[in-house]
Amino acid sequence: MQLPDAEQLIANLAAAMRPHITVNTALVGIHTGGVWLAERLHALLGLSLPLGSIDVSFYRDDYAAKGLHQQPRGSKIPFDVEGAHIVIVDDVLYTGRTTRAALNELFDYGRPAQVDLAVLIDRGGRELPVSARFCALTLPEPMPARQNLQLERDDSGALTMRLIHA
Repeated sequence: MQLPDAEQLIANLAAAMRPHITVNTALVGIHTGGVWLAERLHALLGLSLPLGSIDVSFYRDDYAAKGLHQQPRGSKIPFDVEGAHIVIVDDVLYTGRTTRAALNELFDYGRPAQVDLAVLIDRGGRELPVSARFCALTLPEPMPARQNLQLERDDSGALTMRLIHA
């Protein structure tokens, strides 16, 4: 599989989102790749509300089986969720379970007026009825479960995709 250019996908995603951005739009990135992507989108879109981040570890339905991530990060929502238009940002959409966990945690902070999902890549393989409003690339066929796409960031801040075989 030839990996897509993450930097080009980010530019395409920002262009798709731009017409839908308002002064009440806030981004919340899911740790880790979603936060990196949200940081880039926040700058490209010139958003005024501060960037939020969310760690869904405790909200996952497989928490009992997987346990806590080795390096848990706290969630930070530095704006009023009540009535806001929030775009949850993640790098790769797969089963939909991470998105469900993010929604559960987000609603602990308040009731937004609208919640959308933006992802760099939709790899297929959904287990829950979740879809992204904004998606830079949808793979034509679902990836095998033993393969994972992972967003990586180098020391200069450049983002690339990596294929991992489990």
